Amino acid sequence: MGRNTLGDLRPGQGAFIRSVRGEELFVRRLAELGVTPGTWVELRRKAPLGDPIQIRLRGYELSLRRADAKRIEVERRT
Repeated sequence: MGRNTLGDLRPGQGAFIRSVRGEELFVRRLAELGVTPGTWVELRRKAPLGDPIQIRLRGYELSLRRADAKRIEVERRT
């Protein structure tokens, strides 16, 4: 079974964040925005060409580049 990332979700799907990969500054900046392991996120929408994406977490919406979303590993639960 492959690794699921935030960039793999479709609009309306949600998942728990498992980990954030990347350089320390990137990981720290996302942590400051609340993108931390164990947080529930929902993919709200994707731009027409797929970039950026908009997610909802912790009561607010955040836009991310698709390449950055691919660095956020998630776990979907049924």
